[in-house]
Amino acid sequence: MTPAGREWQMVEPDLFTCGAIGEPGHRVFYFQAADGNTRVEVKCEKQQAVALAEHLVRLLGDLPEPPGGDITTEPTEALDPSDMAFVVGSISIGVDRARERIVAMLEELIVDPDDPGVVEPEPSKLVVHLTRAQVLGFAGQARRLAAASRPRCRLCELPMDPAGHVCPRLN
Repeated sequence: MTPAGREWQMVEPDLFTCGAIGEPGHRVFYFQAADGNTRVEVKCEKQQAVALAEHLVRLLGDLPEPPGGDITTEPTEALDPSDMAFVVGSISIGVDRARERIVAMLEELIVDPDDPGVVEPEPSKLVVHLTRAQVLGFAGQARRLAAASRPRCRLCELPMDPAGHVCPRLN
């Protein structure tokens, strides 16, 4: 947690995607953005990545249609993360109609201290302005990561670990 709270503004990012490291069931998910020589990774939950992808794609309807119809984009692969800047708490999204961009703000999770005399720091923020192609590439990558999760038990629908699964429906 950064006491002063850093802010990264990426108005014309070269990259925005999500990735995961580790084995299914024990993976660490992250958002990754790059702009020139600046690259930022922030830790997130799988559900945050999937939900953000769904909402961003829905917001594309608020932007003008591209000339020649919709574009197709391959999933945007993530690079190996170097250092997680913070853990994502809240995510805000909006539309910049003038620039035809979707804006996502990822804000650091700040845990309330138990001591009421402690002043909470300002949360760090990562703000990215995304093109239609970047949104579609991000969404494709988020879907790909979600599909690579642990298989589900056919009886209870809970994820099964490679080491085994104790199904509550068999008790």
